[in-house]
Amino acid sequence: MSQQEFSFELKNTDNGARLGNISTPRGDIRTPAFMPVGTAATVKGMYPEQVEALGADIILGNTYHLMLRPGAERMAKLGGLHEFAQWQKPILTDSGGFQVMSLAKLRKLNENGVSFKSHIDGSSHLLTPERSIEIQTLLGADIQMQLDECVALPADLSEIKRAMELSVRWAERSKTAFGTQPGHALFGIVQGGDNEVLRLQSANELTDIGFHGYAVGGLAVGEPQATMFEVLNYTTPALPTDKPRYLMGVGKPDDLLGAVKRGIDMFDCVHPTRAGRHGHAYTRFGVINIKNARHKEDSRPLDVQSPNENCRRFQRAYLHHLMKANEMLGAMLLSQINLAYYQELMQARALQSQKTDMMITLLKPVRDGKEATSTP
Repeated sequence: MSQQEFSFELKNTDNGARLGNISTPRGDIRTPAFMPVGTAATVKGMYPEQVEALGADIILGNTYHLMLRPGAERMAKLGGLHEFAQWQKPILTDSGGFQVMSLAKLRKLNENGVSFKSHIDGSSHLLTPERSIEIQTLLGADIQMQLDECVALPADLSEIKRAMELSVRWAERSKTAFGTQPGHALFGIVQGGDNEVLRLQSANELTDIGFHGYAVGGLAVGEPQATMFEVLNYTTPALPTDKPRYLMGVGKPDDLLGAVKRGIDMFDCVHPTRAGRHGHAYTRFGVINIKNARHKEDSRPLDVQSPNENCRRFQRAYLHHLMKANEMLGAMLLSQINLAYYQELMQARALQSQKTDMMITLLKPVRDGKEATSTP
């Protein structure tokens, strides 16, 4: 594997939307890009070669879960996350901070970091900016994230300000701990809740520190979609144009399209696979709840014109049966179909007029979580 430098090329723009390419030693990442989430070193229900075949250039691994099981040091001995998961393309790892705040038991936060008890076995752990970077380096992540504190919205302004300022200080420590890692990258995370002044302060201070890319964190944590888009309206213009921009933990298809229009380059979310496990299929006709009784004698496929083979191949009645019978193949097929839909959206790349029309056509009928009424 060559030791080329991490780099980003902005190829085209259309108002706020951007078309680009991230270069890494493990391969290029075409942007806009959706990263399937491999929480515990696997994208649930998918073989790695299936994820790659759908068009994914990069996946996400979760520092919190992997540090607890099987452990970063053990994984390093086994060849790192790429070898462990048999995924040879780029991997981005989050810092673990969000999961500590949302999953860990008896957590205690101070200037140094956050101490917590594992949700798995109650064992005690300490996660600092330095330890987070050490874990991500042991995993072999191509893109690492600074440790930050994510505050759920709504929240008091004083609490949002405290967490943002702490996250900036942790960003400086994360960069020092990251040091020089040829071919690898470190992203800073903009915090500040739904407050414009705090978001811009965070963006400016992180830009002064200097990172390979910039993430917008602390969204999709309970606020309305309109609030998320408003935060992006004033945050993304404050970020460097020559660095990739990553919206963390988002989202549903219309979230992605709206964020692309506002200058976001990268996304991750568990939603497509989670929705698949619960019987929801994303199609150009909308979200289809295959568990509904109307499908139990329906011999049609989900979409005879879909570029995805499984979407064309299996009868709705068969998928309905699999989900009702709790057969794992049902969840696997719907997860694959949903990830294919997400990659199709991203591969439209948003910027040439005919492709923008394609994205709008794909998204227009979507009714999140509801049965599509426009199905032929």
